[in-house]
Amino acid sequence: MSTYDTTLKVRDIVAMDTMLFGFERPDGFQFKAGQAMDLVLVESEIEAARGARHTFSIVTAPSEDGLAIATRMRDSPFKQALKRLPLGAKVRLDGPFGSLVQKDAKRSAILIAGGIGITPFMSMLRQAAHDQSPQFLMLVYCNRRPEDAPFISELTQLERANSNFRLVATMTQPGKSNIHWNGHIGRIDEALLRQVMGHVNEPLYYLAGPPAMVSDVYQTLSDIGIADDAIHSEEFYGY
Repeated sequence: MSTYDTTLKVRDIVAMDTMLFGFERPDGFQFKAGQAMDLVLVESEIEAARGARHTFSIVTAPSEDGLAIATRMRDSPFKQALKRLPLGAKVRLDGPFGSLVQKDAKRSAILIAGGIGITPFMSMLRQAAHDQSPQFLMLVYCNRRPEDAPFISELTQLERANSNFRLVATMTQPGKSNIHWNGHIGRIDEALLRQVMGHVNEPLYYLAGPPAMVSDVYQTLSDIGIADDAIHSEEFYGY
């Protein structure tokens, strides 16, 4: 793992209470889709956050020029300082690291994400689209409402552009949304998993999201009979 100095180039809103931050990609920063990095706030108007660090999955694909992260915005000193960073501000990156990467690109994969857990999978899916990969990828993506779902529009576009990618999005509280939703409703449960599994032959499974959600899905997959070595997850980076 190495340390790099860079600057903030992009700040954008990608969902309700969720922001994307893009940085100049330092020379020599190489990573694999699905990996993470530490962001260190070198400059901050909030003294408590100056020099603080936080781990984030990388949203951008290795083939892209920049580096970006996305995160739910909280009231923590770090998140508030990050939100206030002016464009051009200096930051430090430590990385990359993390093992939530493709284990066997010749084998189909089912990616299972809850909320902002989508970030490592955005990197994978963007890279697959860039490479025109023949690997079949299915994303099962759960959020409360459409407006809470980061990158949902881009994911829909990726599905249209890539015949080897299928998006299965589900909302747990669509009735509280101002956006009409005619897709799946409910959490990622055994019934939904069995439904999507029927379309994929012996896939690998990758899980990312809130710890409780990842634990529940992991247990459900195990109960269904999926072998442990076919399920890959790690503590999620980005909250």
